[in-house]
Amino acid sequence: MEMNSTTDPRAVVQDASERWQASADCVEYVGMRVDGTPVVLNLTAHERLSPNRSLGLVRHSPAGFDWGYTGSGPAQLACALLLDYTDNETVAQQHYIQFRNNVVSQLVCDGPADCWHLTGEEIEAALAEFEEYRALTPDGGTPSSSLPANWSAVSRTDRTVFQRRDIDHYVVLAEGSEEWLIILCAQGDRAYPAPLDHRTLPVENDPASAVQALVAESNDLVEPEEAN
Repeated sequence: MEMNSTTDPRAVVQDASERWQASADCVEYVGMRVDGTPVVLNLTAHERLSPNRSLGLVRHSPAGFDWGYTGSGPAQLACALLLDYTDNETVAQQHYIQFRNNVVSQLVCDGPADCWHLTGEEIEAALAEFEEYRALTPDGGTPSSSLPANWSAVSRTDRTVFQRRDIDHYVVLAEGSEEWLIILCAQGDRAYPAPLDHRTLPVENDPASAVQALVAESNDLVEPEEAN
């Protein structure tokens, strides 16, 4: 979509609103690129979405938002969208990685207005799915002496899982016929098609060091909260 630098993005959003006939009681977000810069607005509130509030929770992309892939800009947008929609920091922090992977990475600017739009109903549906699979055990597992304090071991009958306490990250340890497969993911073993990272080791090796490496990688990706 070609626009000059003086064009008000809100005018574009109003045009998009007329195209989609958004109702006043339905929260809806719209995203576009203005002179190459990603712009996201809350269509219902007629306000531009800023990364500032979400940067207080996670600092993936201080420069701003992006979408259409799994990266730092989309992660910041995912957190900002959830925070703006739910007004709940805990929900945003727990689910933004899943929301980035499943929703924000799929957003594409298309149609007559060359924009994407996302409704509150779609956000609710995504959150409902995340909530269904979020906890692997009711108590979140037990502390492990070999891992940082924000990680715990989770009891599973089919495999060993380590669960991060402050965000929705897991390390899944699966034993194959010839090697260990150790996966760092954001949705438990449901994220196998797109893990954040993984290690493989001969099955006779002790996998502890590989688990510790992936745990450290998660803590580097999203810095743990300081203990009170």
